[in-house]
Amino acid sequence: MKKLALIMLMSFLMGSCGEYQKVLNKGKNTEKYQMAVAMYEKKEYKKAITLFEKIMGPYANKPQMERIQYMISDCYFQTENYTMASYYFSKFITNYPESTKAQEAAYLSARSYYLASPVYSRDQEDTYKALTAYQDFIDKYPNSEMIEEANKDYAALNRKLQFKDFEVARLYYHTENYKAAIQAFETFNEDHLGSEFKEETYYYSFKSAYALGMNSVITKKEERLNDAIRSYKKFQKSFPESDRMKELNGSYAKLEQELMKTKELFTTISQNN
Repeated sequence: MKKLALIMLMSFLMGSCGEYQKVLNKGKNTEKYQMAVAMYEKKEYKKAITLFEKIMGPYANKPQMERIQYMISDCYFQTENYTMASYYFSKFITNYPESTKAQEAAYLSARSYYLASPVYSRDQEDTYKALTAYQDFIDKYPNSEMIEEANKDYAALNRKLQFKDFEVARLYYHTENYKAAIQAFETFNEDHLGSEFKEETYYYSFKSAYALGMNSVITKKEERLNDAIRSYKKFQKSFPESDRMKELNGSYAKLEQELMKTKELFTTISQNN
């Protein structure tokens, strides 16, 4: 009985595959459309895509095209081809703005860009596209049941871009390019007001100013030590309860001592001259 059931199953699958290939290669456009819809409904998305692609041209100006464009968009989304999914969903929104599926397509277009967005260290073109698409969705459908997810994804994308900028600035610090690091951290805080990385940027900005001041040439040392002291006070004022205050207090004491030595040295030099 098991062998018979297996034979029957194999025969059914071969028959189904044969019918699909027959329609794909020699079927009329109406047959391809019907088979594509059937494949989509059975969640055989790759087969559905192949059929939909063949009938996109013939159905270009027909009523069925709205349904075709949505289904092929969803097929690409379900098969995790997010680049193609975002393309087709965006096209659907443009062509059918009044469709009952327009809101869902707008969300899935943004979601596709979001899922295509790479790690922070790579080019962020899809991240910017996702932010634009989510903003458009949020503005147009503020009461959507998908708005919470849209806002959450939007925040995650923003955080990724902030982290990328933060890592660039921190790289300057780790490579001991302290002047560039200070400038990069200042630019970061101007561009990303209220960022969760604010304490980190103030910390590394101070560390950069400290290293620059303590290792500076004598002619620039007093100025740079004072810059580092100002950076310390800025951190202290903004994050007085930070766990880093103990470390920074020790660095501040060293700055004060070095500044006193520097002033005494200049006084000695002046008297000798």
